[in-house]
Amino acid sequence: MKLSDIYKNLRKDLRLVERELGESVQSEYDPLKHSSVHLLEAGGKRMRPVFVLLAGKFGEYDIQRLKYAAVPLELIHMATLVHDDVIDDAATRRGQETVKAKWDNRVAMYTGDYIFARALTIAATIENPKVHQVLSKGIMQMCLGEIEQIKDFNNHQQTVLTYLHRIKRKTALLMAISCQLGGLVSGADTETVRRLRLYGYFVGMAFQITDDVLDLVGDEKELGKPAGSDLRQGNVTLPVIYMLKNGSNEDREEIIRYLKDGDERGPLDEILTRVRQSEGIAWSQTLAERYLNKALAILEGLPKGEARSSLRLIAEFVGGRSF
Repeated sequence: MKLSDIYKNLRKDLRLVERELGESVQSEYDPLKHSSVHLLEAGGKRMRPVFVLLAGKFGEYDIQRLKYAAVPLELIHMATLVHDDVIDDAATRRGQETVKAKWDNRVAMYTGDYIFARALTIAATIENPKVHQVLSKGIMQMCLGEIEQIKDFNNHQQTVLTYLHRIKRKTALLMAISCQLGGLVSGADTETVRRLRLYGYFVGMAFQITDDVLDLVGDEKELGKPAGSDLRQGNVTLPVIYMLKNGSNEDREEIIRYLKDGDERGPLDEILTRVRQSEGIAWSQTLAERYLNKALAILEGLPKGEARSSLRLIAEFVGGRSF
């Protein structure tokens, strides 16, 4: 099943969100407009707006109100991608040149800042103070997660707990907030909003773990970027952390040597082969499945209906992505 099949009942409202996204990144300054539109046209799963809309089904659904949460959350996600690509020195994303590769780091940083600002401007339309408290705290935590990742680049001594804390801030938090704000804006009851946030958190954790595994076992055509990009950048993800703790001495020494080489790193092929043959891949997949099972259990406490079924299908899609 494709995500588009799950979204089919939201197509009309998602087209509205897409139009609003296009209008939101316009600028009188042409270079800024072109760089922002370039990122938008690269596409994406639009999972965060979808979470907002589906969560909105548990309250009083009104796309004209929900769009003021759905659009900013996707813009925030886009802005973090632009900044990530600068930090990671990434040349491609989703099979296309990144903003920093097509222009330069300065344009990319200002583009990300501009998109962040546009997100906050649009969200300001929402009158509920709780929404702004959740959003501002979330953005702060996401920034801290990025700082933590930079701090841990090339660190072969980091733990599983460190990794999980980092991906919570970098990925899971924004998905959790997307579900939470959809419920808040639509006026869903407190327990429903709590469950929606937890669902988004658990799915977000599973999504990032799966992404990190796919980065190691996928190919460039599937990923839209070279396999092993995380490790090339010094980003030590869960399967590698597992291997550093439980692998053979030879495996550990090979990875540590690669991380210490920095800019003088050689080819990654041998290390990728070692990681792919290790138990770390299956172990990471099992952990992702545990998070997905928690998400599915949380859904059982929500009212039955099309929205709950769609949220279940999204969780199953995340769990079913090819390893």
